[in-house]
Amino acid sequence: MNAESLVSHDTWRGTSPDVGGRRNFLTRFGAGFAGVALGSLLADELRAESAGGIAIDPLHPLQARVSHFAPRAKQVIFLFQYGGPATFDLMDYKPELVKLNGQPVPETFKQHADKVGGVFNHCKDELMSGPWKWARHGACGHWFSDLLPHTARHADELCIVRSMVSDSSNHAPATYLMNTGAILGGRPSLGSWITYGLGSLNQNLPGYVLLYQVGGLGGSANWSNGFLPAAFQGTQFRHEGSPVLNLSPPAEFLQSQRSTLDFAQAVNRLHAADRPGVLDLEGRIASYELAYRMQSEAIDIGEIERETESTQRAYGLHDEDAAKAKYGRMCLLSRRLIEKGVRFVQIYNAVDKLGWDGHDKNTDYNRRNAAQTDQPVAALLADLKQRGLLDSTLVIWAGEFGRTPMKQGNEGRNHNPYGFNIWLAGGGVRAGSSIGTTDDIGLRAEEHPQPVKNLHATILTALGLAPDELFHEHQGRQERLTGVAQSWKVIPGVLA
Repeated sequence: MNAESLVSHDTWRGTSPDVGGRRNFLTRFGAGFAGVALGSLLADELRAESAGGIAIDPLHPLQARVSHFAPRAKQVIFLFQYGGPATFDLMDYKPELVKLNGQPVPETFKQHADKVGGVFNHCKDELMSGPWKWARHGACGHWFSDLLPHTARHADELCIVRSMVSDSSNHAPATYLMNTGAILGGRPSLGSWITYGLGSLNQNLPGYVLLYQVGGLGGSANWSNGFLPAAFQGTQFRHEGSPVLNLSPPAEFLQSQRSTLDFAQAVNRLHAADRPGVLDLEGRIASYELAYRMQSEAIDIGEIERETESTQRAYGLHDEDAAKAKYGRMCLLSRRLIEKGVRFVQIYNAVDKLGWDGHDKNTDYNRRNAAQTDQPVAALLADLKQRGLLDSTLVIWAGEFGRTPMKQGNEGRNHNPYGFNIWLAGGGVRAGSSIGTTDDIGLRAEEHPQPVKNLHATILTALGLAPDELFHEHQGRQERLTGVAQSWKVIPGVLA
């Protein structure tokens, strides 16, 4: 952390937008009460916050706030690869693993058994490489297997961290860790911390949006606001049809809607005027206003048919592979949300409860998930770059852990939290670089192991947030995404 680059806490104290402007906005837009039901838009729990120097306006909790220091990125897209991909089958070429395919694990690797816990359990004493063809790509020479031909074309845009480690080999705890910084549920998620610290760039949409058909194991605790105010929890948008249900009122109520809502708000304000300082009432009024505004913006977000035919083809929207088409819609929606100023968008890849979780027939799982995600992810990177959005948008591709190079069951792989790859692109990333290594068979991180808290610290730093300065007073403790102060390090070499 560069202490000299941090700004005073006082720069975080926001001011409320003009009340008259809000009323003018209300007179221009009518909307249904249905949008009020969105959990992340309810402001019942909002309080004026001063912890960490952050002042939250209960009427405008998503108001954009000044970062601690100059940011490299302004927005985030997190492509969460649920299930734990075997990254040495995708982007971490291991010639030694190919050479030893079908043979017992050499003793030189077994000697680390005390450092890799139970990954040898439930596995055969047999190494297994995939049937993939490998090639270098781009000027940087990143290796990719033939599972990811589209992503490989963007090799020079990617920074690959090859030495990630997790604290758990079980899906839910490891997914919680990657999303919230802790293996137990109940903590605020990465997207919640970021919107808490920075607000959002569009006051007419949630600051933190989720796109998924099947979310990570452990459910909503992966995108919870935890002990932060409710406005900062993730809001799911649908990837087919209207992004949010019941935004459009029935035709018979359309003409009377605005006058009905204006009357309700007027009564609410009279009630609140007799109870000055009751922030819950102000927050509820604010949630109605946001629902009004969101109706127009959210409907527009979902109209991806307005995109050109070439754009739709690039994302695979009409592909015969239904999983690819669904994931392509999510990736395209994420670009549209970023264009609209949403601060944090997270996409889960799974269309079932398994994702990349190939305990049996790992080759089939790899083919299925790569076919689903490769083309849409590459299209997203190309689209962001073409529109001038990649420089200000940090894109992260990561699962909760990796997999074993030893065979499990019928050509499967077990969970392995001791060494796996992720990649980052865009906003301030040192493109075309590679950080750390796993050992020669991909079993464990060998050079520069990086815990998840270091990844989180790197993401916050890219956004201009000092990890130790972003905290919230909870039950007498200063709570942080990255845990105890000064217990983290920015991953060296990731940020330009």
